[in-house]
Amino acid sequence: MSKSVETTDHKEIRNWIEERGGHPARVKDSGEGGILRVDFGEPEESLEPIEWDDFFDIFDKNELCFLYQDETASGKTSRFNKFVSRGKS
Repeated sequence: MSKSVETTDHKEIRNWIEERGGHPARVKDSGEGGILRVDFGEPEESLEPIEWDDFFDIFDKNELCFLYQDETASGKTSRFNKFVSRGKS
């Protein structure tokens, strides 16, 4: 059984994303602030790269929590992640 973890710790989030080859991104044309995503390098026209500082500014301003999984049920490295509201998970 795989387990999900929640965090708001910037260093933990950045380490998890970078260990999997990911980069901070947001949905293009999503307005001020934007909708955060993790870009793992597959071509996705709807995303635009952003800097880590901008990523975490949006993250904190929108009071988000990062939900992620380290391993799949079979023990492989997981890239499952989701942004959820703090206190609603």
